[in-house]
Amino acid sequence: QLQASGGGLVQAGGSLSLSCAASGSIGSINVMAWYRQPPGKTRDSVATITSNGMTIYADSVKGRFSISRDNAKNTVYLQMNNLKPEDTGVYYCYLSSLEGWRKELAEYWGQGTLVTVSS
Repeated sequence: QLQASGGGLVQAGGSLSLSCAASGSIGSINVMAWYRQPPGKTRDSVATITSNGMTIYADSVKGRFSISRDNAKNTVYLQMNNLKPEDTGVYYCYLSSLEGWRKELAEYWGQGTLVTVSS
């Protein structure tokens, strides 16, 4: 289970921090990521961090957003700076893990947290 928190309303140019903690029985965590779904649009990847710390960002957030993870706490964070109105949307955390001796891929989604950036 993934529990996301930290969304809210902020003015353009402001900052917000999101966090997402995994709980329950989860195998070896692989990729952790944040996705964003603007109103009336599809859910797209915003930032990804692999198990060895490699990060990937959508072009629209490069230089403004920073993803990090705390493996001991099974938690992923998203620091969002210089927010723009087009960053508005529901943010979902995502996690993939390898389960059991067969290392079968499992995927989990958080419930989503709303970020609204006013102009």
